[in-house]
Amino acid sequence: MPESTSVSKPRVRFAPSPTGFLHLGSARTFIFNWLYARRNGGTMILRLDDTDVERNTQASVDSIFDGLNWLNLSWDEEYKQSERIELHRKTAWAIFEKGLAYRDFTPAHAGDSERSGPAKVDPKDLCVDTFPAPRSVAVRITHVPTDTVVVSKDEKSETKNREKAMLMLREQLSEGVRGTWLFNPGARELSKAESDRRAAAGEPFALRFRVPREGGQVVRFTDAVYGEQVKSVADIEDFALLRSDGMPTYHLASCADDADLRISHIIRGQDHLTNTFKHILIFEAAGFTPPQFAHLPLLVAPDGTKLSKRRHGPVVSVTTYRDAGFLSEAFINFLCLLGWSPKDNRENMSLQEISDTFSLEGINRSNAVVNFKEPAASPEEMFDPKAVWLNAEHIRGLPVEELSARLLPIERDAGFNVTPEKMLRVTPLIRERIKLLCDVLTAADFFFVEQLPPYDPAELIPQKGDAAMALKVLTRAREVLAEVEFKHGPLDQALRAAAQELGVKAGQMFQPIRVAVCGRKNAPPLFETLEVLGRETVLARIHEAIEKTRV
Repeated sequence: MPESTSVSKPRVRFAPSPTGFLHLGSARTFIFNWLYARRNGGTMILRLDDTDVERNTQASVDSIFDGLNWLNLSWDEEYKQSERIELHRKTAWAIFEKGLAYRDFTPAHAGDSERSGPAKVDPKDLCVDTFPAPRSVAVRITHVPTDTVVVSKDEKSETKNREKAMLMLREQLSEGVRGTWLFNPGARELSKAESDRRAAAGEPFALRFRVPREGGQVVRFTDAVYGEQVKSVADIEDFALLRSDGMPTYHLASCADDADLRISHIIRGQDHLTNTFKHILIFEAAGFTPPQFAHLPLLVAPDGTKLSKRRHGPVVSVTTYRDAGFLSEAFINFLCLLGWSPKDNRENMSLQEISDTFSLEGINRSNAVVNFKEPAASPEEMFDPKAVWLNAEHIRGLPVEELSARLLPIERDAGFNVTPEKMLRVTPLIRERIKLLCDVLTAADFFFVEQLPPYDPAELIPQKGDAAMALKVLTRAREVLAEVEFKHGPLDQALRAAAQELGVKAGQMFQPIRVAVCGRKNAPPLFETLEVLGRETVLARIHEAIEKTRV
């Protein structure tokens, strides 16, 4: 009876390969696993699948952890696949001892790849002595059949059988070059004694899974998202378990670890759906009941192509969103809506609300589009408009104290010597005006600079007014602001009274003052702005504006 990997509470894992930065799709996979574990009182496991030593980099490891730490979603157990190689090899040889795997001595360029093809043999060069007499030939294109050659004990009959096998190989290798490769002819049929002898002599080999070829068998499983999945074993090649250097392949290492860690649910991208048939064969051969599977729809670019680090660059990196000023909780909200939706079709949701409603049943089958522009005319166009909108909504939902604490380091990193007290006073004035945290650098810059950057003096002229009106308003404003208490109420009352004295509308009074103290028309509410800037700064800037109107 197979040993079961099932447990009372779910155990899920996120298993990134450190071959690049943390991808949006990978982050979503992590989040969905985390949500499923937390929703069901289960265990979240982080396993670094770092056995591809040629492509792994420390920079990629750092990027993965930077991104995951920013998401601020904890995990319960952590493993490195490279520290579990002996377990992988033990699993492979256990499968071999059951007769469910075999050594393939085909030269390394064709024999030890995870996605090997046929040996580079010209069918015309095949001769009777090229291969041992095979019991079956399973190099095929689209149908199941296994042509069998019975090897007679009679020497003459055996020679004929070998000739027949050679002809079949010549014909079917030609088909295999154009179609689907299944295994290297002669490798499966090698006797155990001959296999052991060649291995003992030091001849390199890959260890391959012996996919069953008889009886029209199928591999079947039910995916939590895509439903029942069926594949004939006649469409599955004899995939490698160990490469010729003894290192485990992805298929073997992943399954061996999943079984050992008692993973109950494998939640991963839809691009792994076809791998699952091989993985079920490995689980069963190793004596384990396969976990339950749920494959997630792909994330695609606006043109329908799969999001790719190589093609789309930093726009698919998690840290790009972090560095642009996204809140991690808004980013999580956005990613969850790419392929999943709650029953009530809400969009703006807190992490707790998502956790309370998440289920695998809510995951869609259709690929999810991440809308961004290539090339982007502005930083904001790099991101999906829904992501930006959600971020703005989450910003507005933060308590002022928390938002201020997040904005302060951005201002300081930009070189502004800002105190926490002043940032706290500025934050309520700009909260409705920023969509990304980094927008604070343009929305609030005038609060923190000693000297305003140059601006067009024409901006000082009120609507339906002229330079003379601007000068009159600013002169009177300087007089009033030199005496009035710098609080919202007194400022409002005094400046409105001054407008009446001058015979101008309130808006014509306020616009020159706003431009004078902020350097632009589009700015936070005037009286609150004056109060935060303080009397000294306001009077100095109005004085400079008066000089501009006189030029």
